[in-house]
Amino acid sequence: MSKPQHAPGDVRSKSLVDYLNDENVRAVLYQIIAIGLVILAGWYLVSNTLYNLEKQNISTGYGFLDLEASFEISETMINYSAQSDYATALIVGLLNTVKVAVLGIVLCTIIGIIFGVARLSSNWIVRKLATVYVETFRNIPVLLQLFFWYALIPAAFPHPRDAFEPLPGVLLTSRGMYLPVPVADNAYTLMGIAAIIAFVAIYFIKKWATKRQDATGQPFPMLLTGIGIFVGLVFLAYLIGGAPTELSTPALKGFNIQGGYNISPEFMAVLIGLTVYTSTYVAEVVRSGIQAVSSGQWEAADSLGIKRSVALRKVILPQSMRVAIPPLTNQYLNLTKNSSLAVAVGYPDLVSVSNTTMNQTGQAIEAISIFMSVYLGLSLLTSLFMNWFNKKMALVER
Repeated sequence: MSKPQHAPGDVRSKSLVDYLNDENVRAVLYQIIAIGLVILAGWYLVSNTLYNLEKQNISTGYGFLDLEASFEISETMINYSAQSDYATALIVGLLNTVKVAVLGIVLCTIIGIIFGVARLSSNWIVRKLATVYVETFRNIPVLLQLFFWYALIPAAFPHPRDAFEPLPGVLLTSRGMYLPVPVADNAYTLMGIAAIIAFVAIYFIKKWATKRQDATGQPFPMLLTGIGIFVGLVFLAYLIGGAPTELSTPALKGFNIQGGYNISPEFMAVLIGLTVYTSTYVAEVVRSGIQAVSSGQWEAADSLGIKRSVALRKVILPQSMRVAIPPLTNQYLNLTKNSSLAVAVGYPDLVSVSNTTMNQTGQAIEAISIFMSVYLGLSLLTSLFMNWFNKKMALVER
């Protein structure tokens, strides 16, 4: 018998084999299978872990965060005592981590730009010194650098009884640096609010000045205006708050320094180690960014009679930043993640506090999941900010 003939225009229904031979269908099918396998593996791990923990009579969950911590933390940015709960202790560790990360990013950027520019200096001595700095500290593991600074700082400074005073009220001892600080007062809260208002005002004035310059070509003295607004508002808030002048000044009482603000050797070791290590990579990023700018930009600046320093600041560096921002983001992320090594020198960062919490409560999985999530969040926030900054710096076609 002959096969049935299909009339012209008759659409034959697709079989399962036809669908499987379709590349788009197979691509979706493979993704569904992959996601299913990941979910299955996750379910197996979680269920197996919960079963084993229950078998060993180990409780699970985050209820321990409301329990009393019962341990002290040497450095805190908020009110904390051994009677506080574990949640407060972890917040203290988080704030200590953020403090190191933020200060480290700012300092390594400044130092990195200086040494990155110095590596391209026409002065032989400056260029070689910058090269030695970069090549030395870049090739020593950051953990060893933390140990080095932690051993050096107590050895380099005297005992508190023989404290060195480089400036009035500033004491350097083997237990850290002590600085005079203002005694807590409501005026300083007002000054903080005034500073925020000033930044908001400067932002809107800058937007207006940019539109004005685009429309008329007339520049606006934004720098002086911004400084005037900030200083004026903050000083006005200081006067309204009563202009307090009382300071807590460090002084030797008994066998230790009392008063003032103490910057511990652990904090200094972590900050110096991370800053020095990361600044070498930032220096290389800056150097490569400057070299990526066409030499014609230098020549154009020279032909207009612009000084080399001014050309570098206003012509070359702004263009090089467009090349440097993506690798700079990686270095900032590395510094934030490397701050977890602070536990090695006894600085009470998030990892250190989490370890103590884990040892006291036995909630290892929960504690580890908390600081893993926090570091993930910090990295994502840093990436979001740098991606926004990268878009702001990108050239806009007109």
